[in-house]
Amino acid sequence: MRIEKILSIMLVATLVVSCNKNGAQNKELKTASDSLSYAIGMDVARNVALSFKDDNFDHDLFYQGYRGVADSSDVKIDPTLVQGIIQTYMQKKQQEQYEKQQAEAIKKAEEQYADEKAAGEKLMAENISKEGVQTTESGLQYIVLKEGEGDKPTASDRVKVHYHGTLFDGTVFDSSVDRGEPTTFGVGQVIRGWTEGLQLMTVGSKYKFFIPQELAYGHQQRGEHIKPFTPLVFEVELIEIVK
Repeated sequence: MRIEKILSIMLVATLVVSCNKNGAQNKELKTASDSLSYAIGMDVARNVALSFKDDNFDHDLFYQGYRGVADSSDVKIDPTLVQGIIQTYMQKKQQEQYEKQQAEAIKKAEEQYADEKAAGEKLMAENISKEGVQTTESGLQYIVLKEGEGDKPTASDRVKVHYHGTLFDGTVFDSSVDRGEPTTFGVGQVIRGWTEGLQLMTVGSKYKFFIPQELAYGHQQRGEHIKPFTPLVFEVELIEIVK
């Protein structure tokens, strides 16, 4: 999508055409300015055709809007709303493109890491029946190692925690405990499994979480040890809700 380029070209086109508001169709190209005007029109049309080929783009309305500004005649849209309309469109197209890319990346990863995905799902399924394991509606599993007596954080809170992160086979990939220093972060700024799990805890609690891949990093690889579709295990101690 090249909307920024189209807008810059349209600005130049407006400046050129404003010098000759009474121009008629089928004029001959007699001067350098004539050639520039015509060339810009061709370039704008080419970019519009390329950029909006998958949309219900109305070329007649495009021309009306262009002529309305160039000739200072009545326009159908309040000029103060124009940028908002274009930005809304751009954001929508960018979101669609992002979702398309994500879907393609997930499909590719599922094909490449099908065995790993199946193995992770099996681990989570087998873990459900282990002693003390509780499961939430989302599929997050946890064991209460120690229950605290403080408040529960919300998704908008910041918390101080100690944690020890491993794979199901015990491989350590991250640990504030090993570093000897707790970590502070926003409850809503981490993986979904953490965001949900922390809100189950009270200050002073220590839980062990078994996080399915869809609540962790999904199809993405993180670092050396966390492959796509890997379920994660965390022991988390909620030390404080940071005010």
